[in-house]
Amino acid sequence: MNEWLPLLLFCAVAGVLMMGFPVAFTLGGVSLAFAALGNLTGTFDAAFLEALPNRLFGIMVNETLIAVPLFVFMGVMLERSRLAEDLLETLSALFGPIRGGLAMAVTLVGMLLAASTGIVGATVVTMGLLSLPTMLKRGYAPSVATGTICAAGTLGQIIPPSIILVLLGDVLSSAYQQAQLQQGNYSPETVSVGQLFAGALLPGLLLVFLYLGWIVVVAIRRPDDVPAHPAGPRPKFFGAQVLRALLPPLALILAVLGSIIAGLATPTEAAAVGALGAMVLAAMRRQLDLRCLREVVRRTARVSSMVFLILIGASVFSLVFRGYDGDVLVREFLSDLPGGVFGAMLVVMILMFLLGFVLDFIEITFVVVPIVGPVLLAMGLDPIWLGVMIAVNLQTSFLTPPFGFALFYLRGVAPAEVTTASIYRGVAPFVAIQIGAIALLALWPSLATWLPELIY
Repeated sequence: MNEWLPLLLFCAVAGVLMMGFPVAFTLGGVSLAFAALGNLTGTFDAAFLEALPNRLFGIMVNETLIAVPLFVFMGVMLERSRLAEDLLETLSALFGPIRGGLAMAVTLVGMLLAASTGIVGATVVTMGLLSLPTMLKRGYAPSVATGTICAAGTLGQIIPPSIILVLLGDVLSSAYQQAQLQQGNYSPETVSVGQLFAGALLPGLLLVFLYLGWIVVVAIRRPDDVPAHPAGPRPKFFGAQVLRALLPPLALILAVLGSIIAGLATPTEAAAVGALGAMVLAAMRRQLDLRCLREVVRRTARVSSMVFLILIGASVFSLVFRGYDGDVLVREFLSDLPGGVFGAMLVVMILMFLLGFVLDFIEITFVVVPIVGPVLLAMGLDPIWLGVMIAVNLQTSFLTPPFGFALFYLRGVAPAEVTTASIYRGVAPFVAIQIGAIALLALWPSLATWLPELIY
């Protein structure tokens, strides 16, 4: 019976979450209830919970995690500075006369917003409010318009500096060290957030090019679905207008991402530069005042509090799970699967994909990755490749009907005449592209590992 208790704990947490209870309190509360029950029945050693204060103190002094509120602040401030609106307006004028050009503009703006904000929900909602009415007005098929917006919005999962990559980098670093200690290596190597950023860069850009390629295919095969927009008279200094819209976000991305990859700054230092740069951009656009700053700080505090509360709840869950020998159970299960490393990796990817329907990336990163990460890494998998695979897999999950989070975000802001079926049809080709990208990463791991090895 005792060997089933870790599974019962996991199922109980999942069940309570699906009932709609807050994630952080569910993780902590259900875990403590199982710990109390186990202590009364003699199946759980309460000494495991004595490690909790050290875990919490470790969270408090973790410099990498300071990057989270700074990146959130940067994203919220850029959202308030109307950066997306200017980018979309300029690129639409640039690509509009081309068949499918508006969809290409939306994809490119989604890429730039992903690299600037790293917040999927905010990107999908912003793009939905700004671009969906325009695309429908210009005669785009609702399925093409909604599919493009959802796909472009989820690029924030994989294109650095993504918040999920910051969290994954921290969790994978601990899992990698734990895996090496289990193998008898008492001078373990580490994996940094900067390495994960470098590893995700090429796969992220590959996805962007595959999205653009699909739009070209649609323009050739179904030209009526993506009509061209007749070019009107352009302003006298249109080139300068394009540069004015593109250069500030590109400069910010270069300052943040370039400084991390080049080793000039830690992720936390680069995030601080990004937050300051976002304030400068907002001031340049005359959007920064005390009221704006107050709202941005409140939203940042709300999101950051949610992240760290979930991390605390996940720490309690992890200790209780290990107290019931859940880590041993997972290790034995994955090790005994047919197919060896491939079979274990396939099962974990399918599990995370399905969990992505009901859990946010933060819960999956803090709850699932610490359990399966050390086991997979002890099998010899590269931590950078594993992190990129997890990020692309979760991005695919958030895009897949009928439960993908991105679909819910867009459904919430789409006009009533756009049916849910149209949204599902629209994202289907992009889901296929995502699955193809995962297959390419599995076949050629160097897509994720080449750039980190070259730089670091």
